[in-house]
Amino acid sequence: MSTLAIRLDAHAVEVSFANDALHMVLADGREISAPLEWFPRLRDANDAQRHNWRLIGKGIGVHWPEIDEDIAVSTLMRNS
Repeated sequence: MSTLAIRLDAHAVEVSFANDALHMVLADGREISAPLEWFPRLRDANDAQRHNWRLIGKGIGVHWPEIDEDIAVSTLMRNS
């Protein structure tokens, strides 16, 4: 009998946006999202500011320098 071993890795590797949502792809392939209403700075930012992000802590979170916003993956996972 074979067993499928799944290794969960909750580190962000990609960030994108829909009209009203923030989306993150995790290292293990999972995708999580949250409404932009939860993050007023991101909601009110323009497209250029939203797309100027960098991973922090090897992907435990994301930082947007122009709007001084930090979001931890664990925050989205806890609230989703």
